[in-house]
Amino acid sequence: MSDNNPNQESRLIEKLRMTVFVDKSFEEIFTIRFTPWVLGVCVAAAAILLIAGVIILIAFTGLREYIPGYPTGEERRMLIRNLQMADSLMNEVALRDVMLSNMRDVLSGDLPETAWRRDSSVKLSTQSLAAINKAKSSAETDFVRQVEKTEEYSVVDTENMPANIESELESTFFYTPLKGVVTNHFGDGSGHFGVDIVAQDNTPVLATLGGIVFFSEWTVQTGYVIMVQHDNQLVSVYKHNSKLLKNPGERVTAGECLALTGNSGEFTTGPHLHFELWYHSTPLNPENYINFEK
Repeated sequence: MSDNNPNQESRLIEKLRMTVFVDKSFEEIFTIRFTPWVLGVCVAAAAILLIAGVIILIAFTGLREYIPGYPTGEERRMLIRNLQMADSLMNEVALRDVMLSNMRDVLSGDLPETAWRRDSSVKLSTQSLAAINKAKSSAETDFVRQVEKTEEYSVVDTENMPANIESELESTFFYTPLKGVVTNHFGDGSGHFGVDIVAQDNTPVLATLGGIVFFSEWTVQTGYVIMVQHDNQLVSVYKHNSKLLKNPGERVTAGECLALTGNSGEFTTGPHLHFELWYHSTPLNPENYINFEK
């Protein structure tokens, strides 16, 4: 290689000059001196800064919505809302299953499942139940076998259900759960198994009889609902409350505050209490036993 042709390394560090002149007078405006190596570094740095700036604009501004295939803000809000609704529906289905399980347990004479779960003092295992059954005498075993055979296909004692319900309950004193104006009576409309009492919001709702709470949860249609199992196969139901004050498994007395009136649930048009009274799985007209007027 001749001396007039420098090698590649010398070209990278060879100093260059770029000058800007006025076209007519050839007056020098400014001059820049640089090497090819420095020029390459500057171009690479400018490209990196440009790419970083574009990424920041797309990631932290609204420009990303104009990229094809990227969801808009409204679409993202709809996705989040759909996820929340799906989660709420799953919770409602789970609560509905718990309610049905509790009602089935109460009708069969067992303690509600939620009460077993919340009461840490109740601890019965399969081994302890087996030990109890093993400790029974022969007379007790024969008696249990006879009772089980008699009630093998019976969920409630329908054979002993009185023919005249009014005569059976005439000696029962029902405490008024809420004083107010009855707007919907028993049997009004389709499937209306209770009465609607209008009162001010957050008014105390009282237990009509003493018993055990077997359901106290939120439902989509009737909002906050509480149900109490009483003696003699009586069940009272209180719907559309704003707040529940008792948990499943708690024992309450007549006149004790169970909840506060409200306007919760889809099937409601204002603050009121929907009250139901059931006897041997049969709905009763509460106005036949309770005076709701102030």
